[in-house]
Amino acid sequence: MPAELVIRTNTNLHMDMYVNSPDLEVDTRDTSLCGSSVLLPSASQTHVQPKHLPNWNNLKVIHRNTLTPRSHFFLYNSEKDALAGDVQRSRSLLLSGLWGFHLTNGPFNGPTDFFDPNFDNSKWDLIKVPGMWQLQGHGKGPQYTNVNYPFPVNPPHVPYDENECGRYVTKFAVPENLKDTKQWRLRFEGVDSAFSVYLNGKEIGYSQGSRNPSEFDITDALILDSEENYLAVEVYQWSDGSYIEDQDQWWLSGIFRDVWLHAFPSVHLEDFHVQTILDDDYKDAWLKLHVDLNQAHCTTVKLLDIEGNTVFHVSHTPDKNSFQVQYQVKCPHKWTAETPYLYTLVISVGEVYISHKIGFRRAELVDGVFCVNGNPVKFRGVNRHEHHPESGRAVPYEFLRRDLLLMKYFNINAIRTSHYINDTRLYDLANELGLWVISEADLECHGMGEVGGDPASFASDNPAWKDAYVDRARQMVMRDKNHPCIIMWSLGNESFYGRNHQAMYDEIKSIDDTRLIHYEGDQDAQTVDIFSRMYTSVDDMIKHAEEKDWKKPFVMCEYAHAMGNGPGAIKEYIDAFYKYPRLMGGFVWEWANHGLKTNNADGEVYMAYGGDFGEEVHDFNFVMDGLCFANHSPTPGLLEYSKAIEPVQVLGYERGEVEIINRFDFLDPADHLRCHWEIISDRSQVIGREVHIPEGIRPHTKAKMFIGDLGKFIGDLGIASTAEVWLRIEFSRREGTQWSYPGQLIAASQLQLTPPKSLAFLKTISTLVGPRVHTKGHVLSVMLRSGKIFGFNTLDGTLFSLTHACSPHLNLLSEPPTLDFYRALTDNDRGGRFGKEWTERRLHQTRNHFTRVTTTEEGHVCKIIVESRVAPPVLAWSVDTVTTYTLTSEYCSVHIKAKPRGPLLPDTFARFGLTFGLKGVKVVEWFGRGRGESYCDKKLSQHVNTWGGSVDSLFTDYELPQDCGNRTDVRWVELRDRWGATEKGRLLRARFGDHDGASFSAMHYTTKDLDESTHPYELHKRKREDTIVRLDWFHHGLGTGSCGPATLPQYELRTDREFDVELLLD
Repeated sequence: MPAELVIRTNTNLHMDMYVNSPDLEVDTRDTSLCGSSVLLPSASQTHVQPKHLPNWNNLKVIHRNTLTPRSHFFLYNSEKDALAGDVQRSRSLLLSGLWGFHLTNGPFNGPTDFFDPNFDNSKWDLIKVPGMWQLQGHGKGPQYTNVNYPFPVNPPHVPYDENECGRYVTKFAVPENLKDTKQWRLRFEGVDSAFSVYLNGKEIGYSQGSRNPSEFDITDALILDSEENYLAVEVYQWSDGSYIEDQDQWWLSGIFRDVWLHAFPSVHLEDFHVQTILDDDYKDAWLKLHVDLNQAHCTTVKLLDIEGNTVFHVSHTPDKNSFQVQYQVKCPHKWTAETPYLYTLVISVGEVYISHKIGFRRAELVDGVFCVNGNPVKFRGVNRHEHHPESGRAVPYEFLRRDLLLMKYFNINAIRTSHYINDTRLYDLANELGLWVISEADLECHGMGEVGGDPASFASDNPAWKDAYVDRARQMVMRDKNHPCIIMWSLGNESFYGRNHQAMYDEIKSIDDTRLIHYEGDQDAQTVDIFSRMYTSVDDMIKHAEEKDWKKPFVMCEYAHAMGNGPGAIKEYIDAFYKYPRLMGGFVWEWANHGLKTNNADGEVYMAYGGDFGEEVHDFNFVMDGLCFANHSPTPGLLEYSKAIEPVQVLGYERGEVEIINRFDFLDPADHLRCHWEIISDRSQVIGREVHIPEGIRPHTKAKMFIGDLGKFIGDLGIASTAEVWLRIEFSRREGTQWSYPGQLIAASQLQLTPPKSLAFLKTISTLVGPRVHTKGHVLSVMLRSGKIFGFNTLDGTLFSLTHACSPHLNLLSEPPTLDFYRALTDNDRGGRFGKEWTERRLHQTRNHFTRVTTTEEGHVCKIIVESRVAPPVLAWSVDTVTTYTLTSEYCSVHIKAKPRGPLLPDTFARFGLTFGLKGVKVVEWFGRGRGESYCDKKLSQHVNTWGGSVDSLFTDYELPQDCGNRTDVRWVELRDRWGATEKGRLLRARFGDHDGASFSAMHYTTKDLDESTHPYELHKRKREDTIVRLDWFHHGLGTGSCGPATLPQYELRTDREFDVELLLD
């Protein structure tokens, strides 16, 4: 047996230890111990890993050797180059591109000496910078969580053994034209989540704060004449900073923004801060400028207007490195989101120049109302994450620009940069195009609410985290303080509330006291300047708006959760925003789905969401909740939002005048818009004429436009007096802008002038000749004058066949009509109470069970009366129905009386209508709302007209299949085998008359297909040859129940009622 190990008093023992708490110190004093004469192994034989607490696991280390945060700018060698703004002509070298890359499952694994210039990395992979390594085939792959942390929670510590580590290397040479440089700076615009930097074998520093920039002085490590300066970066997937970067998005890692080498000469600008101070009349202004230099030197400041004319040009010779000056500017053009007039500030010192776009504006509270330049402003905003379907948070510039152009096109005027500061180019574009921006700090620790205990105590109200919180506030403000588009700072998102938020607020105000500060987690606004809420109902929001003696305004920083088919009931929010002065508006959650483009096992391309990459912990498709699809093309929800926030809205028509309201915050519609009107009726559209827009319509006020006697105009057109007629008013741009073209439509409204024809009226248009009736066995066949033959089974009353005299053996019905109350669940159904109840009460499993069938022939009509009980299995609730088919020579009337009853009857139905299958449908035409899909609470963007399209064109291919393609307020729909307006080619027509809210859908999928498919590629494999047609008298609204208020009461399809409905088939 081995000898017993005894520690002697004369044995010295020393080892490095990992201490779990950063607040504890390791006692390294020698200790004399008593024991036997057995010797311990020497210290050289003892190994403890890690030898010290890593930077990325040490709350006391946020940065090492980083430079002071500064504004984002480039230095240029001439004013001409600075004004051109082409960074390729700047004193900078872009280091982005293909880098060498190696990944291990932890920082302690792999080549720890990779930063040595002599290290052999010839077999390493290549990776794109900027980029996320999970999206370039490395690591475990992307992981999506909304709230939960993807690692064991032990703040501030993250795992050592499951913490992927990406090692990047590249080589570069210093351009000849930059070798006159005194100081070299290496700048990383964004690295997720933390990183260490080495140059030519020397350690440069460390930094964390994924979406914040980090800048290092590398002068001493750079070899000017070397063709191969060796840059090595070690990136850690997790760090203590990950605890406060728990935003609702994909967990992705890597160098995801650009890397720059900046060349600063011996005399240069360190930073500048420009503020535009308007007087109390919002007329004249002072331009206040603070400049930091590396040494006192003559500095020239020039301001140019948009045409390049000089507003002022002055020089200063300060006696200190920092100085502050003010310049008065008489009657400057004001910057707003509607009038984004930009001046150019040029600062030169020594031999270098910078230029920056500035705008004169003043954001403040006036008697508690949020105003800019003295005018109340309403946010018609969106929350925007950085997302690209292929490169994740590494978003190409053109894709970013397209996002903002789309926002402007669809009447959006504001962005909340949820939940971190964005690529600096977003702010440049927002300045140029005109968008209000709430810039939000890179901070969220939502997952702390899932681990038990007081969630604020872990970080937000923990003094140990103060520096980390304040750093993120400082980084945000220091980088972006000079952008006019930013009218408010935000302390982050969903991080509860604690003392560290107060510290962030104080830090921001010490740098910039001209902007308001937002944070929704401060529910009582005890620190921040405004009240903020998420997903509050309209009614509860109005309660805040109607409070007495309020001092701070109220904003909906997130609302109208745009997940899948929705959002419903947007208009109610918008109308309240404009009714109540306290309400600032809101930001829809969110701009775009975060789907990632990938392939399934069969090579089919699709947009992936949580769980598609094999993650154990994920939140499924909750990442698909945007107004745009994952490729950032508009969803129907974006069209509806755009309609709700149109800056000019039509309120009514009376006695030749149309009343409008100007919802611009600054502009007069007469100054830049044109207005036209047209008349629409069934299969008729007549262009009217231009309407004079009266001048001087102040923002948020009403006015009337004279159109004239439309009744006479309609009569002169020969439109029948019994026809349903609509007036359409369009507003378009007179001239193009940076984001629009001349004639672009920005608002369109419809007003109903005459009512639709009733079914009773339609029934009178019939001959006195009865239909041809033939009975054979249990089959009753009834032929209309058109040749259509309706076939009924007299045993159970089923309408089982639809044929034509010219093809009597071709049954067009693939499935007989049944009374149906279910729709495939939408995301909002599934996430709210309605979908759960429909599933639990088996709404999707109802069947029609006849109890009695009566057949009669009376005069010129044939009647089949079917008494039924529609019910699901297992449960006892039912709907007792009497369906009467009345057939004349012109039509088949379907009249249903229904009475829901029984225990556990659902409170609501998804729909109330007929479902059947029809063969041979190529074209669908209808008179009603279109061209896109519409529901009772999502329909205002779709106008009444005569529309048509293929069956496929009516389908919205949501990235998680769900109910879609409904068209509401329909008077008639024709299912055809070819285009046309006659009976030729018409397979079946359904007419609802003047029934309010009638709708239809036609698609190649059943509700079961939609419910059971979780991706479009699964659904497409179920595509049918026939067409599933749904003819609905009533349809439940959509709401926003996936996260927020479910369907509003006025849009619910309640079951505590009786139904009495009818339609005509022919």
